Amino acid sequence: MSGRQFFLDKGIGETRGVVTLDGRPERLLIQRDGDVPAGQLGARLVARVRSVEKAIGVAFLDLPGGVEAIYSLRTDELPPVRGASVEVEIRTEARQDKLATLRLIGPAEGEPRLLLAAPDVEAEIRDLARGGKVVEGYGAREAADAAEAEALDTVHPLPGGGSIAIEPTRALISIDVDLGGRPGSDTKRAARMANLTAIGAAGRLLRLKGLGGLVVFDFVGRGHDGKALLGAARAAFGPDNPGVAIDQISRFGTLTLTVPRRRQPILDRLLDETGTVTPLTVALRLARLLEREGRADPGGRLAAACAPAVAEAFESLRPGVTEKLGARFSVEARSGWSVDRIEVAGA
Repeated sequence: MSGRQFFLDKGIGETRGVVTLDGRPERLLIQRDGDVPAGQLGARLVARVRSVEKAIGVAFLDLPGGVEAIYSLRTDELPPVRGASVEVEIRTEARQDKLATLRLIGPAEGEPRLLLAAPDVEAEIRDLARGGKVVEGYGAREAADAAEAEALDTVHPLPGGGSIAIEPTRALISIDVDLGGRPGSDTKRAARMANLTAIGAAGRLLRLKGLGGLVVFDFVGRGHDGKALLGAARAAFGPDNPGVAIDQISRFGTLTLTVPRRRQPILDRLLDETGTVTPLTVALRLARLLEREGRADPGGRLAAACAPAVAEAFESLRPGVTEKLGARFSVEARSGWSVDRIEVAGA
């Protein structure tokens, strides 16, 4: 399987879009019921200037729905005035520890409000497909589940052997290449192939995870072929342009580049600040599992069990599951269960 394929999974409480590259997930878009439209990439809004901090070159703005965002002041323009209403567009979505950033369009009037919502996931996937086939149904559900699982992994195996570990920090994204048990008697050749393969895999995986900013590769081996590695990096991160900048290979065998940040990282959507999967994420999985078991056993009663926090989050999804299955399921909260544990069985 080669090239890109496109998938759209319309689930209960959540729509997920997936792009695969050569059969592996490359992009995962998630839209949940209850998402705040004011914070989504591409949304146009009227915002109010809360404060202008010339000393650090930024302005803080209030968006509708209690959302706060930041605008980087430009030296070639007059700064906005505190208290003024301005029209803006979301340039990058908020991350766990960072505010959304804005593009200033011009002056506006009135209270903060949404002017034009960002495209939804279905529109984005169909736009990316450019009129090509978009797979829906069970095939899309499988593709989205696989993309979500891979996005949550830290260590990723490389084709032909070896692995890369992708670890975001507050300052940068570290990518460590490990030769592992890659076959071949020529260690230098094996290291070269592992490094080249790692660059291609990392480009796909960073897009899948929604990660950007400063990226540092720690390659395996010594005496790197800088020309080949730079060429591989340009190809691997070409889809992220405009905005990619790639440095030369350092004397320490590292490669540094910057990749534009645009979307909220997938980890921020699925995990809390401690790195634990959120109750809502697990409740959505439970809804999908009930739906799958309900198809496998039409008319049969189903009993689900989960952690109390997940059961609470599931209540917002219950009407959608009931519409699909009827009232033939129950969800029991089990004290002491970990958040990620769910079970569904015939009653």
